[in-house]
Amino acid sequence: MSRIGKNPIDIPSGVEVSVGASEIQVKGPKGSLATPVDPTVEYKIEDGKVYVSRVDDSRQARGQHGLRRTLLANCVDGVTKGFTKTLEVIGVGYKVSVQGKKVVLAVGYSHPVEFDLPAGLEAKVEGAKLTIEGIDKQLVGEIAAQIRRVRPPEPYKGKGIKYLDEIIRRKAGKSGSK
Repeated sequence: MSRIGKNPIDIPSGVEVSVGASEIQVKGPKGSLATPVDPTVEYKIEDGKVYVSRVDDSRQARGQHGLRRTLLANCVDGVTKGFTKTLEVIGVGYKVSVQGKKVVLAVGYSHPVEFDLPAGLEAKVEGAKLTIEGIDKQLVGEIAAQIRRVRPPEPYKGKGIKYLDEIIRRKAGKSGSK
């Protein structure tokens, strides 16, 4: 039995979960999300909890059991608390700013790089830190990764865009080899 899949998902007050034929709708105080349903997994809502179980013991069902439970749990967490990713811009002259729904990065190129945020996401800047917030965990992580790809951190001086909790392994360079 999947250790993740067998755990029930608590439904907090103010959150509605409805199971449909093709997707599960989750509505909460921050918005609404939907996650697709797999035919090898069954959902039961009882006593303010969602129980996820598999139909049979096939390889497909075992693989989907924990995945579908986690996707549904992320939807419930997203509509109640939301998700954030924080990026740090490090480098002399490197700047980040938010103009409406655009993130403007000045990271050593001859032009500023403008990045449009999709609907449902917000960005805040505090000094050299960029925080991306939203209710969809996958979308928040993907946009943060795309912004990081504009100028990934380099190992010699550590310049670039990195996650706040990321550790960059530094290299010695030419003078360190003597």
